[in-house]
Amino acid sequence: MPKGTGKTIAVNRKARHDYFIEETYEAGIVLQGTEIKSLRLGRVSIKDAHARIINGEVFLVNLHIAEYEQGNRYNHDPTRSRKLLLHRNQIDKLIGLTQQEGYTLVPLKIYIKNGYAKVLIGLGRGKKKFDKREDMKRKQMKRDADRALKEYNQ
Repeated sequence: MPKGTGKTIAVNRKARHDYFIEETYEAGIVLQGTEIKSLRLGRVSIKDAHARIINGEVFLVNLHIAEYEQGNRYNHDPTRSRKLLLHRNQIDKLIGLTQQEGYTLVPLKIYIKNGYAKVLIGLGRGKKKFDKREDMKRKQMKRDADRALKEYNQ
């Protein structure tokens, strides 16, 4: 199964707008009991989240998973840091790459694969304002060309 396939729970659309994504990695997420239930219901916000390397381990920070309604006293903290499961060689590579100026780890998508919660994280380099304008211009030109071809073929 290719990376990023499975039942998609949440997508970070803003990530590709704000960053040039150079590499992607599939990582497992360490969750508590009520978190996975809430995640399966789609009650998650990935918008403000980012990954950070702390003491040789990768953590997902600011990922908001809403409390499970039937969770009573066993409920979780919605914005706690969650550990990501990656191979040691991947973590070592990410440590070296994120220490370079301008690189960050951005979660792109959360999904369920074979019963396990996974996150697709991307190594991103921040875009400048002119890069974003250039991308928007390119998308608009492609849309116009597709529209013209559709009208021509009718």
